[in-house]
Parts: sequence; structure tokens; C-alpha cells
Amino acid sequence: MLYIKNGIVADSVRDELYRADLQVEGGKIARIIHQPDEGNKQIPGWAQVIDASGLVIAPGLADTHVHFRDPGFLYKEDIYTGAAAAAKGGFTEIVLMANTNPSVDNKETLSYVLSRGKETGIHIESCANVTVGMAGKELTDMEGLAECGAAGFTDDGIALLSEELVREAMERAKALQKPISFHEEDPAFIANNGVNRGKASEFYHIGGSPREAEVCLVARDLALARLTGAEVVIQHISAKETVDLLRQAKADGAKVHGEATPHHFTLTEDAVIEKGTLAKMNPPLREEADREAIIQGIKEGVIDLIATDHAPHSRQEKEKPITEAPSGIIGLETALSLGIRELVQKGRLTLPQLIARMSTAPCKLYGCSGGRIEVGMPASLVLFQPDEIWTVTDFVSKSANSPFVGEKLPGVVYYTICDGKIVYKKEKD
Repeated sequence: MLYIKNGIVADSVRDELYRADLQVEGGKIARIIHQPDEGNKQIPGWAQVIDASGLVIAPGLADTHVHFRDPGFLYKEDIYTGAAAAAKGGFTEIVLMANTNPSVDNKETLSYVLSRGKETGIHIESCANVTVGMAGKELTDMEGLAECGAAGFTDDGIALLSEELVREAMERAKALQKPISFHEEDPAFIANNGVNRGKASEFYHIGGSPREAEVCLVARDLALARLTGAEVVIQHISAKETVDLLRQAKADGAKVHGEATPHHFTLTEDAVIEKGTLAKMNPPLREEADREAIIQGIKEGVIDLIATDHAPHSRQEKEKPITEAPSGIIGLETALSLGIRELVQKGRLTLPQLIARMSTAPCKLYGCSGGRIEVGMPASLVLFQPDEIWTVTDFVSKSANSPFVGEKLPGVVYYTICDGKIVYKKEKD
């Protein structure tokens, strides 16, 4: 049995904070004691006790957009190191993307990923591909992949250009009651990916990637979402126009979800000028108006998912010239801190609202077991000090491609607990 005393519970469902003790038995929350002093007297002598004085107790975080590069690119990350990075960041639920090598367009690769995930101590699910070989031409055996355990479907990393194919994919995903997620960047508009067409592209004397590449596909896919009734996720939103389109689609009753990354609500294209390839990503960082629109979308709930798009790359790859280096940054170990700094401390969200977008909403969408602190729910939790400052230096991830290296951020994770088992504990300084 595990007994967590003197903590402050972040109730992401009721949007409130309260003091309580949690008693954990059999991997589940057995009791919530709202008078800690009285509860402390009832602690069984054989219980493992965690003193959470000064710590917030929240549902374990859930990241529904992650790349662990396994199979195929193990020098960047693997399922075990990725899971360790996730645990350090407070995550107990992970949904992997399918652009591995081989891609997750078949039952064998999906089974491999899921079996490895079961060995990590946290919950790791995986999406399967929408199209065979991510070629955008032929749909996968979506029914067979769902039966094999696919959490959803996506060709993240590549846009799907065929409207007919996208419509059929949405219809099949709806029948399977699985979410389907879209990477919205039409290559016809893009001269050089990863860099916004504007101040940043002018700095590097390249064509860059304009907002129209995202907006045109978002408009199409939201229309198809209305038509099909599918559960559709618009991934890593970068443009203010996308937020507006999503707001209208939700008002129309479409079952659509917006996803924002910490880097898109924290940084602008100025970071690409300052940090170079460490701030190169798809879709790119854009202007301050876009960043503000994303934050407003998060505040309103138009954007209901915060996901890292954790994308590890080696130092050698990121040291290539701006037009040759791969896009993407790691994010699992900094996501909670950036959410606290940019959204909570600046008054855009309450702390429970942040947890709702980083845990409750993604768990609900993907049918994960966590996301709430209630009696009978799995004891998947993160215990953290929201105001304590730490410096972004060493990573548990195999890769270190982050534009936040060297920054001082608030929010220190002390414990991550999955199904009642401690999977991460902060080492003493």
C-alpha cells in the first residue's frame, strides 16, 4: 500500500485545488482523505509513505503525440529511453506516432511496439498508419490494426493530399470509434520546411513554409469532419487562422480536437533566428499573433490537447545547415514547466485547467485509464512543486535537441507514479 500525505490535489475535472491525503491499494486510489491531520493518524504501519508537503498531486500527464523512433532510428531514441524521459516529465500515458521504419502499417510492427511498451512501467499505446507505407495512396487494414490494439490512426509527418482517401479514412475511423489525426502541411506551398515564410526565412535567404500550407488542408479536413462525424485531431497547430477555423467547426458541432505543442505557445520565429536548427520544426514557429491565438484557443478549450510532438534527433543531424537539418525538438522533460510558466503563471489557465489539457482531455479522447483523481481510478499520478526553479541541462532522452537548454523553468517533478508504482523519483540535489 502507498500513502501520500499532505499534498495539494489538482482536480482537473472540477477545476479546483484542495488539500488531501491519498491512500493507494492494488494500484488504485482507495481513499481520498480531505482532513490530512485526521488521515495521518490512520496510516497503517506497513504502508509506504510519501510526504507530499508543498507538492501538487495531479493525474499523470498524457501525451498523445510522441516519437520514440523505435523501430528504425534507435540512435535517436528507443521505447525504453523515451519512456524514462516521459516518466521524468510526469507522464504516465503515451500515444506514439507511426512514422517509424518500418512504419506501423502492419500488425507485426504494431505488436512489436506495444510489447516493448509493456516493459517500461508506464502506459504506452501507439497509433497505426492511415496509408500503406505512408505513401498516401492506399489505406491500411484499419480494422485489423484496431483489433491488434491501435489507439488511433495518423500519417503524422506527411500530409494526406487525396480528399477522397481522407474521407474514406475518416469514415472507417468513425466506424471503429478511433480518433484520426492529421499533419496539415501541403508541400505544394513549401519551399523549405521547418522555417516560417517571413522574417525567419528572409534571415536565412530561403523560401520557407507559409501559413497557407497549413490553413488550406485544415479547412478541407474540418469540412470532411463535419460531413463524416469522425473524431478528428488537427495536430500541432501553428497558425491563427487554424484556431479560427477550429473554433467555427466546434461551434457547428463537429467532433474535432485541436492540439498545441509547448513550443508553439512559447516561441515565435525569432527563436529560429536565435537558435538555428534547434528551433526548426514542422510546422514552423510563426509570429507573435499566432502564438497569442494558440494561447487564446487553449484558454477557450478550442484547443483541448497539449502534446509535445517529442521528436528526438542526433546532435550531428541538427548541426547540419538549416535547409538540411531535420525538423523537430524533444519536449517530454520540459512540457509541464513550459505550461506552468506560459499559461499558469501568466494567468491564462488555472493549474487544474492546465492538467485538464495535459491529462484529462487526452485520456478521454484515447480511452486511456488515467486523467482523473477519484476513488477507484488507477493511481497514475505526478507529484510536483510548481514554483521551484530548475535549469534545463541534462536529459534522460538519448537526444538533446531542445531550444530550451540553459533556461531556468518553474515546475520540478518529484514523483511519477503509474498504477500505484513509483516509476520516477527525483534524486536529491
